[in-house]
Amino acid sequence: MDASDFDFSGLSAVFVNCTLKRSPETSNTQGLMDISRGLMERQGVSTEVIRAVDWEIAPGIYPDMREHGAERDDWPELWQRILPADILVIGTPIWLGDKSSVCTNVVERLYAQSGQTNDAGQYVFYGRVGGCVVTGNEDGAKHIGMNVLYSLQHLGYAIPPQADAAWIGEAGPGPSYLDPGSGGPENDFTNRNVTFMTWNLMHFAKMLREQGGVPAYGNVSTAWQDGERFGFEPAHAADR
Repeated sequence: MDASDFDFSGLSAVFVNCTLKRSPETSNTQGLMDISRGLMERQGVSTEVIRAVDWEIAPGIYPDMREHGAERDDWPELWQRILPADILVIGTPIWLGDKSSVCTNVVERLYAQSGQTNDAGQYVFYGRVGGCVVTGNEDGAKHIGMNVLYSLQHLGYAIPPQADAAWIGEAGPGPSYLDPGSGGPENDFTNRNVTFMTWNLMHFAKMLREQGGVPAYGNVSTAWQDGERFGFEPAHAADR
């Protein structure tokens, strides 16, 4: 992996850890995310980690909830760190078979930015790629992966093949990913998936960067509103 011929320098990635544990408490989700982060850094990608629970992210679907009654909202500052990243990886533990409440809050706040556009008039997430990491001791990893990756693509992120990775321990109160004897860091299936995810995120981000993003023809909302239909023709009533 360290001797590849690919040059990913110039790419950037943000890892948003949606653990419920505040720093400096150990996060098992971060332990798995760190494998992906380390691989990216060895390939020249600049990375940053945001532990969302350490910030005051007000619930809501507006870019700045202070304008809608919140006393404090750190999201506008975090958004300025997420926006420039070519790659976004969201990590979450499993609670009651689903993603954490912190993760739901982060996804909702990303949704709050979805009305913004880039210089080409596309939704602002176009040209970026997304992935998902999950850890836990109960069922739900695939469900969460579907949920998070669907949300990201709906906002405009490109989702590569094998864009999720997970580790599931024995059901119930047992060792977590980073606990001694858990087998988590040595699990070949998980290590394969997090490696595939990471390389595919880098490959897609590089391709989109070199392409100049997703071509703008056919996906600009303002053009549609102005009457441009990109070749769309209404179906005839008899054909319905």
